[in-house]
Amino acid sequence: MLSSASQKKASAASNGASDPVKKDDPTLDLALRPSAWDEYIGQEKIKNNLRIFIEAAKQRDEPIEHVLLYGPAGLGKTTLANLVAKEMGSSIKITSGPAIEKAGDLAAILTNMQERDILFIDEAHRLNKTIAEMLYPAMENNVLDIILGKGPSARTLQLQLPRFTLIAATTKAGSLSSPFRSRFGVTHRLEFYTHEEIGAIITRSARLLGATIADDAVDVIARASRFTPRVANRILKRVRDYAQVKNGNTITGALAKEALAVMDIDHLGLESTDVKILETIITQYNGGPVGLKTIAASTSEELETIEDLYEPYLLQIGFLTRSLKGRIATEAAYHHLKKKFQAKENQGTLI
Repeated sequence: MLSSASQKKASAASNGASDPVKKDDPTLDLALRPSAWDEYIGQEKIKNNLRIFIEAAKQRDEPIEHVLLYGPAGLGKTTLANLVAKEMGSSIKITSGPAIEKAGDLAAILTNMQERDILFIDEAHRLNKTIAEMLYPAMENNVLDIILGKGPSARTLQLQLPRFTLIAATTKAGSLSSPFRSRFGVTHRLEFYTHEEIGAIITRSARLLGATIADDAVDVIARASRFTPRVANRILKRVRDYAQVKNGNTITGALAKEALAVMDIDHLGLESTDVKILETIITQYNGGPVGLKTIAASTSEELETIEDLYEPYLLQIGFLTRSLKGRIATEAAYHHLKKKFQAKENQGTLI
């Protein structure tokens, strides 16, 4: 005899129903990632192009060309790489630029690749220059040149590699060397998502989390998500926790606003560090221009963190501009922080 719980589980399986993601699942973030093209919301132009490349490669029974994906963090570069591998029916090996420290590390990865496998390198801009140069012949001719020994007795060993695809992801495409970039047959820049696309992602994630969410709550979270799916899912999970304690797992617009206030996130998605950066520019440096290094020192934040994480969104919403002399807070930033704006001259040529 099946227990009551087992009967319910069997009934759900027979009806084709799927259980929501369990709240204590340690792989929750992975579970929220799309596992099929139809589940991946946004980036339509990139998806359509990749579908054509993949279908053409499958018809020729070849691996697809090497792919470079770049853009701000959290927009879905890793998810796209996994979807490409799934569509190609290929295995994917995932690593990152900082993880490949020595030539032997790269050799170990490449020599274990199988025909039509995909190698995904995240943070490719942090690849060691020597490692990147080792990839050139591997990408072009499927060979790996290894130098054995040192000095006059050194010799070169050339290993034949199976045909594979390299998918590289970076937030700083300009930091990649020109020879490296030129070896990618497909290059795509991921754009920030629209409000509607973020709303659709939030609705899907809430369903997977087993949470009930009102339309006005979706709108509140979407506006605070910085046009980024990763941020939207992070906020949704915290709002879900707040609603679970306060209202039995039903997320309303009012509860979403309360939760954002508790997390110190305003209705535009600005966090305390964003506000600190803007206030530093406005109050300490009279609105700018001020150099990024000075901002980093004044706010006790890492320069790269400001440049990669906070600045892109502040530029996107028009609260910050860049000139040859440095960063400048805009009139919109003054109004948002409820500070008096005074137009200034000679702030430098905008870039």
